[in-house]
Amino acid sequence: MKQPVIRILEKKLLSDNWYKLWRYTYEMLRPDGSTQTQQREAYDRGNGATILLYNTEQKTVILTRQFRLPTYVNGNADGLLIETCAGLLDQDNAEQAIRRETEEETGYKIDDVQKVFEAYMSPGSVTEILYFFVAAYTKEHKVNEGGGVSHEQENIEVLELPFAQALEMLASGEIRDGKTIMLLQYAELKGLV
Repeated sequence: MKQPVIRILEKKLLSDNWYKLWRYTYEMLRPDGSTQTQQREAYDRGNGATILLYNTEQKTVILTRQFRLPTYVNGNADGLLIETCAGLLDQDNAEQAIRRETEEETGYKIDDVQKVFEAYMSPGSVTEILYFFVAAYTKEHKVNEGGGVSHEQENIEVLELPFAQALEMLASGEIRDGKTIMLLQYAELKGLV
């Protein structure tokens, strides 16, 4: 497929409440030489990072559980979602951000992180690129109880689970978060745990 030629005609801010919702009007040059005008909305919440903490010796992983309104309004009965630790980059680079988020959310201060890939998680409507990391942890890395930061209205439960149980939860549908599924499958594929 030939790369389309795009020309943005208008970018209109529709909402700036939590993040920014933009409506783009653009013209696309089609492969047959004709042009087509389209309108799409794109939600810009910034880029983010996520991490799977694993302990090879104990065969465990650290996950989190928290309320996620979008899942609640779309059929998740209690709105609680089991996830890998994650957060927005804000003004940091991906590695700095994931170190910060890991300590805030899980209470673990990690030394070595490894970026394994990056992905657009919902490219039809959200601009975010998510950077995926893994890192080994031990009990010595625990510096606080985690749970998130109050000024961000976070209420996060930290879960230390046997890796085998996490995989069973994935298979049973108890874990339904995309980034978490991807990192657990990555860990299984690479034999990290």
